[in-house]
Amino acid sequence: MTDEKPDTDTYALTAAETALVDAPQLDYRPPHPSNYRPHIALVGAGGISAAHLDAYRTAGFDIAVICSRALSDAVSRRDEYFPQAVATDNYDEVLRNPAIEVVDITTHPAERVALIEAALKAGKHVLSQKPFVLDLDAGERLVRLAGENAVQLAVNQNGRWAPHLSYMREAVRAGLIGDLISCHIAIHWDHSWIKGTAFEEIEDLVFYDFAIHWFDFLASVAGDRARSVFAMKARARGQDAAPPLLAECLVQLDGGQASLVFDAATHFGPQDTTYIAGTNGSLMSRGPDLGQQNVTLTTQAGRAEPDLEGQWFNDGFRGAMGELLCAIEEGREPLNTASGNLKSLELAFSAIESARTGRLVEVSSVRRLPA
Repeated sequence: MTDEKPDTDTYALTAAETALVDAPQLDYRPPHPSNYRPHIALVGAGGISAAHLDAYRTAGFDIAVICSRALSDAVSRRDEYFPQAVATDNYDEVLRNPAIEVVDITTHPAERVALIEAALKAGKHVLSQKPFVLDLDAGERLVRLAGENAVQLAVNQNGRWAPHLSYMREAVRAGLIGDLISCHIAIHWDHSWIKGTAFEEIEDLVFYDFAIHWFDFLASVAGDRARSVFAMKARARGQDAAPPLLAECLVQLDGGQASLVFDAATHFGPQDTTYIAGTNGSLMSRGPDLGQQNVTLTTQAGRAEPDLEGQWFNDGFRGAMGELLCAIEEGREPLNTASGNLKSLELAFSAIESARTGRLVEVSSVRRLPA
């Protein structure tokens, strides 16, 4: 026995002071090819295409064709963003055009698989809007088809080049925090704007349409370590929109854990945080919204607070296409390759299945978006 009082510091009641140190310089900004400037065709002139085209215009990418089933939509987008481009409603003609090397497919998921397949068979590199596919088997088939035709297939997971997420990912990839132990994401915001829109028809809106960015982020830092998912969803008190606006899930990692919390009915005081712990350090990002985030990297050396540049919109879209073009130019797989994106979809599909059934779901056991 001893009369010594316990050191209360061991109970995490106080924290040690950390010195402010210079932030490591990491390549987190949207990539841009050195000399490769191919003719690109954008297919699908719906709402999200405006973000694509605005980003490509800023980056100086060559959009040569804009294709849409509704020719008037293609013309409208062409006139606003790339007046020199050709507007057409003939997709077959786009694929037969030898000058077109890259196809950016922004249509709805149900139409996407056939369009991607046709483009790959035509020898075109493809950037697919997310979610890439609604069936993992179909996704694996498209990945094999890209390999057979010696072309690249990437996914527009534009959140990968949001400045805060990109910096944290690159810090993990550089080994600055050692081996990843945990990743915890909590996003509190007001999503009630969906009332009266087509988004109200999506039962698993939060996991399917919004959280896919953070499932993808988790996959980008945890790789293939995810083992199982337990998720839940609920309607918030007082919410008017049809789908549940509260959703959360726990992810068991090999030698670690992760959590994702989405409070989409937060009308006041929005807050977004991401925390990553590793064996040699940690990363924290915090801000009132996804456009205003401050990142802190803490290691034995001290506390670093990088001064980040850029915004998710539209740097994220510029980054997704830029990474594909760089990969083509350099003869390597893109960071946002479709094969890697399947890991993100495994997490999303498992979370939706778990939230619907109330049971723990093994990652990769759910092969398609639950009906």
